[in-house]
Amino acid sequence: MRAWSHPVIPSIPGLSAAPRLHDTATDSIVEARPTDVARLYVCGITPYDATHLGHAATYLAFDTLQRVWRDGGYRVHYAQNVTDVDDPLLERATATGVAWRDLAREQTDLFRADMESLGIIPPDDFVAVTDVIDDISAAVLKLRQSALAYKVPTPDALPTPDGPGADLYFDIRAAERQAPWTLGDESNLEPGPMLTLFAERGGDPDRAGKRDRLDPLLWRAARVGEPAWDSPVGAGRPGWHIECSVIALAELGTDFTVQGGGSDLIFPHHDMSAGHAAALSGHPLAQVYSHTGMVAYQGEKMSKSLGNLVLVSRLRAGGSDPRAIRLALLAQHYRTDWEWTAQQLVDAEARLSAWTLAFGPADTAAGAAVSAFASAAAVVERMRAALVDDLDTRGALAAVDEAAVAGVDDRALVAAAIDALLGVKL
Repeated sequence: MRAWSHPVIPSIPGLSAAPRLHDTATDSIVEARPTDVARLYVCGITPYDATHLGHAATYLAFDTLQRVWRDGGYRVHYAQNVTDVDDPLLERATATGVAWRDLAREQTDLFRADMESLGIIPPDDFVAVTDVIDDISAAVLKLRQSALAYKVPTPDALPTPDGPGADLYFDIRAAERQAPWTLGDESNLEPGPMLTLFAERGGDPDRAGKRDRLDPLLWRAARVGEPAWDSPVGAGRPGWHIECSVIALAELGTDFTVQGGGSDLIFPHHDMSAGHAAALSGHPLAQVYSHTGMVAYQGEKMSKSLGNLVLVSRLRAGGSDPRAIRLALLAQHYRTDWEWTAQQLVDAEARLSAWTLAFGPADTAAGAAVSAFASAAAVVERMRAALVDDLDTRGALAAVDEAAVAGVDDRALVAAAIDALLGVKL
């Protein structure tokens, strides 16, 4: 599936160091140093209510990571999925009277447009789940053959030629015995909090017939009125977590550099995805698990269920400069929880104007200072140092703010660094 256009990223003198990131699995700051190519997987959208600022903040965080890697001389291989068949999407399609494929296509197109407007580097592999159903069902079959998946009686499933239809579940305890993975490796959660989050985030801990309350769905057997595909494990469609496992392994291989996403994906999604991948490959999925904070609005976490969404497309339609939207998001540390206000966009617009006056093209920039007060090269190194330190975009913005006030000896260099490292073209 096509992604969107790649922004032109200028080259600037010098090199960044390998970035240091917070790793959720160890709750520590670790070096995300690629051994060859920096391999990154970021979980994509379920295409409805796209693109809200929570989405944008997450993809911007990992865009920043890519920019640091690229500035350090590393090649980057970036993969992202689109969950274009899933219960929430089907429910929204039914509620709005829109065909689910049409809704997914429309919202994916909107997401592409928003990402391109914000200057987000596109994935090399932008993979729709519906395009890899055969690969996913083959992986589920492999887990069944390895005794890591089991059937749960499903009275409302359509019958198969071999008998009653049944959903397939992942056997956590069997996987822990066979694979290099233990439940909780990525999330650092105890069983009590796991059960709570599992129930809140699409799981079914009280489903009769499961071996463990936390066992996740691998394959949903076909039901009347639901999309389904024929497969070696029966007609049906994939569960949520196995989709990302299969796509990530196919595009990036095992032990890739960083698995990224919002903090609401830590459990169960990333824990279970890592378990599926380890069971399939015999290797850990990723080296570092990195997560972004949640964005609130009007006192509540921004969420589709609450409907308190601020959409990038609506901000753009209202005349907001996408560069200002980007700067407003960069003003927050990527892994903190924070609340969006209209004032943040006003402040970002003021910052954009100040930077344009100080470092923009000759016809928009302020006149050159009589004597330079700051070294542009030093400003660039301050920006690099901040971003290498757990993607401290606030520190990088502060370095540019100070340079805009003091004046520099090479405005063009600072402008190029703002573009290359922060993704804002003046």
